[in-house]
Amino acid sequence: MIEYLGPLLIHPLFYILRPYIYHHAPTEPSTLQTLSCVTISLHFLKRELETLFVHRFSNATMPAFNIFKNSAHYWALAGLLIAYFTYSPTSLAAGPSNPAITYPALALYTLGELGNLNTHLVLRSLRSPGGTERGVPQGLGFDWVTCPNYLFETIAWVGILLITQSWATGVFVAVAVGQMALWARKKEVRYRRELGGKYNKKRYSMIPGIW
Repeated sequence: MIEYLGPLLIHPLFYILRPYIYHHAPTEPSTLQTLSCVTISLHFLKRELETLFVHRFSNATMPAFNIFKNSAHYWALAGLLIAYFTYSPTSLAAGPSNPAITYPALALYTLGELGNLNTHLVLRSLRSPGGTERGVPQGLGFDWVTCPNYLFETIAWVGILLITQSWATGVFVAVAVGQMALWARKKEVRYRRELGGKYNKKRYSMIPGIW
């Protein structure tokens, strides 16, 4: 909850306070800046709601240090870094939108978010409330890769990257995708070890044809 709260607060604040943060910032934000704020805010609002109502965690606790480490990732990179450069009057997002890019970007974002949610619902169904058992996940994306939730997360952020048109978003996406790739590889190994013959070995753990 603490980790995701950062960008969920930072982006609307930067969006609203633009005229006070940047010199010569126009009163009205651009279409792309508005879409950036909406898509990123909805993404992290979804994460908060999933944390409350969807995810079932196998570990009751985690090291306290992880709160600071993970919060730095989200508050600094997904929050301050992306927000500062996206809502600036000199950013590419401050210019006119190109429908040939914006509409496909929104399609990728929507596909990624809905696919990610579906994967989380499938994973939730495999574990009883308060339980730690693991089942064999099946459904959309699970025939392609070990962790379709990470695949769809990547697709959603590619959409956001095309909307913000910011190198800062690219930095966050690169770090996030790299971390998810490591988690996906570890999960493939764990599935094989814990589920044995019930689990069909996957050739790719996160992105078909690549990883």
